[in-house]
Amino acid sequence: MPFTVYDYRNPEHVKNLLITPEMRSRILRMEPGQGFNARHSHDLGHEVFLILQGIAEFEIEGTIQQVKPGQLCFALTDEAHSVRVIGDDPVIMYLSVTPHILPTHTGRSAEGEAKQPINFSPAKIYDVDLDTSVCRETRVDRHRQAVEALSGAVQQMADTSTARLESMTGDPEASREAMWQDVYKVFKAVSELGDSWNDLSYDITANG
Repeated sequence: MPFTVYDYRNPEHVKNLLITPEMRSRILRMEPGQGFNARHSHDLGHEVFLILQGIAEFEIEGTIQQVKPGQLCFALTDEAHSVRVIGDDPVIMYLSVTPHILPTHTGRSAEGEAKQPINFSPAKIYDVDLDTSVCRETRVDRHRQAVEALSGAVQQMADTSTARLESMTGDPEASREAMWQDVYKVFKAVSELGDSWNDLSYDITANG
């Protein structure tokens, strides 16, 4: 089955396209005259902006620069940022936030320094359809299992890391391969934890 190719000129593709704990990826269109997005930051994630059309003025940590088609900029974790359209043409950009762990957006004061109260956005903000057939208890159980799986993976890595690190001087390649298996299991468990956390958070926002 062929993979999907997304095109910023297709209005149906101007939305969140990939929503996983590892990354949220989207195409965004901003109209001329549209003011600054509310200043915010991301507690865990880096945000990448690639301008495809138009000119955008970014403010990141108090520094303002214009970014044009073919140019890219970053707002790193905890860096307050906002953006507005410059000129008469719409701005179309690709952006991604990684990781995508709710609440994702932390509002900032007008000066960008003080963090605002935590605000969990509903699933629809990210173009996610919450499965209403799943009950709260099932989501809680899934998240509990994810926590336990991560705890087990971390404990296993802790139990074996000392010996494997010490063996680096003797057979570093074999030790590295064994250590990678532990690291892999931990990060897979972190991904499942993020997914169950996001799903539970969407449910609480929707149903209280």
